[in-house]
Amino acid sequence: MLDIYVDADGCPVKPEVYKVARRYQLNVTLVANSWMRHPHADWLTMQVVEEQFDGADDWIVEHAGEHDIVIASDIPLADRCLKKGARVLGHRGRPFTEDSIGDALGTRDLLSHLREMGSVMDGQPPFDHRDRSRFLQGLDQIIQAVKRET
Repeated sequence: MLDIYVDADGCPVKPEVYKVARRYQLNVTLVANSWMRHPHADWLTMQVVEEQFDGADDWIVEHAGEHDIVIASDIPLADRCLKKGARVLGHRGRPFTEDSIGDALGTRDLLSHLREMGSVMDGQPPFDHRDRSRFLQGLDQIIQAVKRET
């Protein structure tokens, strides 16, 4: 069965995930370093991991598998989940794929290096309604693709 795992710390699209999961009757697991408010539903669980470096990431990688969907903006987490056969969607609606993950990792490392040198000061633009719309569309497309495969 298709499950959705959400790297929930700082995830701005949790309400959108709930909406789509209800529509498709999918199970969702929120994974975070501390408890957070969430709807009470039988299809939604909250997994709190110990506050250790990458604890939530490690839990998601351990539990997500083929035909599951991971919602995360963390590029190294996306890479690890793709290697397990999961589908990964970023908060802004951008899917991570085997073809794109190498470029994403390289760009992340380059920007990190430039920030350390003081060359790059700006981050991503503010999250807005267009990002939410792209996310909803991307999540729907991934679910449809997985359902066609299974």
